Amino acid sequence: MDTATDGKRETVFSSNDYLGLANDIQLIREAKSVLHDFGVGSSGSRLTTGNTRWHEKLEKRIAAFKQTEAALLFSSGYLANIGVLSSLPEQGDVILSDELNHASIIDGCRLSRAGTVVYKHVDMDDLEGKLKQTQSYHRRFIVTDGVFSMDGTIAPLDRIVGLARHYQAYVIVDDAHATGVLGGNGRGTSEYFNVSPNVVIGTLSKAVGTEGGFVAGSHQLIDFLLNHARTFIFQTAIPPSSCAASYAALEIVEADKEKRKGLFSKAKKVKSALTDMGYQVKGGATSIIPVLIGEAAKSVLFSQKLQEKRIYAPAIRPPTVPVGESRIRLTVTAGHSSEEIDYLLESFNLIGKELNMI
Repeated sequence: MDTATDGKRETVFSSNDYLGLANDIQLIREAKSVLHDFGVGSSGSRLTTGNTRWHEKLEKRIAAFKQTEAALLFSSGYLANIGVLSSLPEQGDVILSDELNHASIIDGCRLSRAGTVVYKHVDMDDLEGKLKQTQSYHRRFIVTDGVFSMDGTIAPLDRIVGLARHYQAYVIVDDAHATGVLGGNGRGTSEYFNVSPNVVIGTLSKAVGTEGGFVAGSHQLIDFLLNHARTFIFQTAIPPSSCAASYAALEIVEADKEKRKGLFSKAKKVKSALTDMGYQVKGGATSIIPVLIGEAAKSVLFSQKLQEKRIYAPAIRPPTVPVGESRIRLTVTAGHSSEEIDYLLESFNLIGKELNMI
């Protein structure tokens, strides 16, 4: 994936466009067709003038893709998280939140009338302990990212759902970085672990390659959010052209399993090579490859040297990550060629030696 800054071409190794669909010609064709019929904007919220057949068609497609009864579109994944967490848990309830959850989940918890208890990152013993400690609350909601965007780790959703059933809690999963990537059909962490959380939140702006967010679940859940989630009720709807492109993207995601196979093969190659060089590489079975540098200043310098080689991968620093864990967050996509990956690895080898890191 290439981009242009200051008129110069750079290869992007930090994009969330995991399947390379953002520039797919079929998606562009679908969006262009609907653009001519409906215009560039939606003109209002879904409950006033912003609703079209394309919004409803996409919601049905998302529900089928996620294998839930229904789905509801939001204008972004951020708004979907805030909408769910600020309206579904109520006073007298408690939210149990993974300590590395995305900022949108944290903000949603802050806006909720429920209490919030944070458990250690993917630590099921700590989660179980917190579930035992919170039995006096009316309802308990466990909320977690499916894939954690800065560490590349995968939440053990099978164990989380098992604990939730045992302790009569509800599970909310933000599947932003798993949708389109994990599972045999790209349906996300639910398919990857073969479980059914109560609420599945996602975005169309990553592997799907377009824009917007969604919530998938029961008819009862979706009807509740349609009438209570302020970030749905009062937000301008995404354009119908984006809905059409998203619909086409989901068709590709389900039909083209080779894209995911190629993606994981490339990611495995990069992780293995960087580890062999001597880098500390984090992450699970995803295409997110965090390379720990340590100091923030050194991470910025490393990123600058990558950019001198026409590779765009910005440094990730506090407060996004903890102090001392600044990193280069690499992402491999289906659109990267073998030559681009080889050049990336060659550049890491040269810069690492220049900075006495390897």
